[in-house]
Amino acid sequence: MLINTNTMSYELIGKIVAKYDTVQRTESFKTREFVVEKSEDIGGRTITNFIKFQSLQDKTAIIDKVNVGDEVKVYFNIKGTKWEKDGKTNYITNLDAWRIEQILTSGKNAVITQQMEPMDNFSSSDPEIIDDLPF
Repeated sequence: MLINTNTMSYELIGKIVAKYDTVQRTESFKTREFVVEKSEDIGGRTITNFIKFQSLQDKTAIIDKVNVGDEVKVYFNIKGTKWEKDGKTNYITNLDAWRIEQILTSGKNAVITQQMEPMDNFSSSDPEIIDDLPF
């Protein structure tokens, strides 16, 4: 379930199922991706989704303190870009993670969140980022 905590920020609780290495896109821009598994019971049927997030710049380190299999709460922004090349238009949507909290369970049904690192939102209007798309 996505929870919109304000007009720009969302959060999602799920389990880390994949972590990828940091990719240096340009001399001044780097990204890192990870995947969270989210299962929900909808009408008596379990629906599982795999949500890929990216983190940018100094936020690429937020995934370091959690492991595959950990339950986490991910705070993120939804970003959309219109990209045109060779007369073709493409639309790209990214889920930009800016903070992760590990969810620790203590006893039956007790949930405790451990804040990994306070992170500020990251936003860039750097045209080099948009021009560096691989397609």
